[in-house]
Amino acid sequence: MVYCVTQYTMTPFHVDLIPGEPIYEQVAYAAKKAILAGRLQPDDPFPSVRVLSQDLKINPNTAHKVIAQLIAEGLIEAAGPGFGCIVKPLPPSTATERGNLLKKQLEEVVVEAKTLGLDLDEVTRALGSHWVRLNGRPRDRKRG
Repeated sequence: MVYCVTQYTMTPFHVDLIPGEPIYEQVAYAAKKAILAGRLQPDDPFPSVRVLSQDLKINPNTAHKVIAQLIAEGLIEAAGPGFGCIVKPLPPSTATERGNLLKKQLEEVVVEAKTLGLDLDEVTRALGSHWVRLNGRPRDRKRG
């Protein structure tokens, strides 16, 4: 049995629940994304079952399933009885692993671009423009 008793006033990641998709998968994905993107650092406390269920308005059994899955995947660990769960240190991720976190968003962009009649070059230019606007310059593509 998994018990996490960490105190949080808000869950440290955002989830927009989509009807028809399993809730625990959506919450686990959002948590993984926060961990792998560095928004949750190693040794940071992870929200308890109670906090997840209250903040996200999900069933406590669903919140428990999320925590159990993240533990099984090696992303969080129980810190000990009464201490809750913490984020585990992660090995460096590859560009492919990080890119997989964007799979859903990229699919949405492709569908919208096709709906608008844009080709790949136009989408690439638009993405590059936004990248530069937000980051100041394009990133070196050779980094992995």
